[in-house]
Amino acid sequence: MLCNVSRPKWAGGLYEGDEHKRLEALHLAEDLGADYVDFELKVASNILGKQYSSHQSGTRFIVSCNLDCETPSEEDLGYLVSRMQATGADIIKLVFSVNDITEIARIFQLLSHCQVPIIAYSVGERGLVSQLLSPKFNGALVYGSLKGTPVLGLPTVESLRQTYKVEHINADTKVFGLISKPVGHSKGPILHNPTFRHVNYNGIYVPMFVDDLKKFFSTYSSPDFAGFSVGFPYKEAVMKFCDEVHPLAQAIAAVNTIIRRPSDGKLIGYNTDCEASITAIEDAIKERGYKNGTASFGSPLAGRMFVLAGAGGAGRALAFGAKSRGARVVIFDIDFERAKSLASDVMGAARPFEDILNFQPEKGAILANATPLGMHPNTDRVPVSEETLRDYQLVFDAVYTPRKTRLLKDAEAAGAIIVSGVEMFLRQAIGQFNLFTGKEAPKEFMREIVLAKF
Repeated sequence: MLCNVSRPKWAGGLYEGDEHKRLEALHLAEDLGADYVDFELKVASNILGKQYSSHQSGTRFIVSCNLDCETPSEEDLGYLVSRMQATGADIIKLVFSVNDITEIARIFQLLSHCQVPIIAYSVGERGLVSQLLSPKFNGALVYGSLKGTPVLGLPTVESLRQTYKVEHINADTKVFGLISKPVGHSKGPILHNPTFRHVNYNGIYVPMFVDDLKKFFSTYSSPDFAGFSVGFPYKEAVMKFCDEVHPLAQAIAAVNTIIRRPSDGKLIGYNTDCEASITAIEDAIKERGYKNGTASFGSPLAGRMFVLAGAGGAGRALAFGAKSRGARVVIFDIDFERAKSLASDVMGAARPFEDILNFQPEKGAILANATPLGMHPNTDRVPVSEETLRDYQLVFDAVYTPRKTRLLKDAEAAGAIIVSGVEMFLRQAIGQFNLFTGKEAPKEFMREIVLAKF
């Protein structure tokens, strides 16, 4: 049991009551057999000096310091750690508030080189990885929030135990993660981490809130950071940070997977979105075709109009996949110049994004949404009007949170075949897993996770 009672406001907490009573509560916790009691640095010197003279219990004392300023330099951190050690603490604890994920590298270095047991992490969404990767860098404890009381940047106790299983993380654990902004919607950890364990691979997959790609890749350049998924809005921009790019990803001009090649540390970019999305659409049409006895050889997309909302990274993957199957692609994007550029690459047509709302497609056309419209928490937003959905034979939505988006619900009501982004997510994750580990992904195991938890 850990007892730190409510922190006073001067230490970054919410407590505004009597300080004497607060300290009495901490002393009582020791008397009652708490495993750990947490004191702030400001009061620790006086308290612990007296406490140790009569220290009989097995309670271990944590001395903590909350830093709400910019992450200190290595020299300043060293001085602060020495001050905290001098209090007689069993464990020291530093809580940061980073402005960029690259600042966490200093926290990892501190954890790795500190001569006494130490807890160090950052609060906030950008700091989440400092908690999740703490065991790899020799952190003494990991904190989690209780169910029903979420704290931004703090993993839940349930996720630490079930998704990440932090007790199995060690210095040899390879780190993989999703580079995105925002990143809180990602379900990648729910899928990749259990699958790593299923094939006995020592890896962890974490969400990485990245603001600056250049700073990120220059900071996290060690072999420990072995690979990355790439999400919105970086699938195109990340290419210039890859040392090599697979020909398919080069043609699409979008990367969703990066591997650090073990032999030389070079970053190799791939695209697993393209085949994942197109085969998901094809299989859904073929399944309906088999049922109706009308299935034909070749791709069921050949000759069809393929209406695409969004010309970003996911949109480019869909457009190139559709073109490779013989579809006629019509692209709508809020950036008309970007739409025209992609249309030129796939010999398609471009239209202003506002036209898609009332665009009348050919009968039997495919609609694919590759924009964030409809993603949690803005779940009521859709790119097209309900009246036009009856003209589409199939509607695909790359958004997978929620699993059945408003667009898919409306399309299903209009009689269209629907394909959730969850299916694309699963298929691209299978491709990523193969690249991450060099092992054949256990497809059915991964599908069972998706069906149970997405």
